[in-house]
Amino acid sequence: MLLGVLALLALWELGSILLASDLLLPSPRKTLLALFKLMSTRGFMQALGMSLFRILLSMAVAIPLSLIVGIPAALNWRIRAFMRPLFLVIAATPVLSIILIAFIWFGQERTPVFSAFLMMFPILTSNIMAGIQSADPKLREVLDLYKLSEFKKLRYLYIPSLLPYLLAGLHSALSLCWKVVVAAEVIVQPRYGLGTGMQMAKAQLETTELLAWTTATVLMAALTESIFLMYKGKVHDR
Repeated sequence: MLLGVLALLALWELGSILLASDLLLPSPRKTLLALFKLMSTRGFMQALGMSLFRILLSMAVAIPLSLIVGIPAALNWRIRAFMRPLFLVIAATPVLSIILIAFIWFGQERTPVFSAFLMMFPILTSNIMAGIQSADPKLREVLDLYKLSEFKKLRYLYIPSLLPYLLAGLHSALSLCWKVVVAAEVIVQPRYGLGTGMQMAKAQLETTELLAWTTATVLMAALTESIFLMYKGKVHDR
């Protein structure tokens, strides 16, 4: 991974030398200095905090709703058939259209949260359904033989089965969530947000600052993913 990062930085440096224009592509060093300058401002920390809050809020809404929908859908083909058109529509609709429609419905502040939720919901629900359906059929027969309650079946059979799939879905959704939230912030420009900072830098033709905001977003996405993978590893070790 370190070699990949160094190679990317080398290509970036080479590109900035060849273009010889900070307006087109400033060097990594200048971008890093701009990032440190941004980090010392109160507005940057507010933007970072709000973007992170929107991501956590969208996940906090998506996870329970996906469980509420995904578990019954996995156990009942009629519910799966009912939900399938919704998932197809969400998957086929461009993210930009979702953001613009959400902006009309919810305004600046709620649009990033709703857009990220709508992108995450089908991913998590599909993974939950796959986890439930992967439950050991022999163990299911044993539980049916002893006439255990549905709650105990859920606790001892379905939850252990769906947990790895849920974590895999969260891993996939987390990266997507950062992209959607920041993209929505760029378009609708709430008061604070990483995307709002990007849009302001772009409007002022401050390419170095724009790349600094982008670098901050990439670093935060990588940090949250690393924290999630650490938690995921601990869960697998239990």
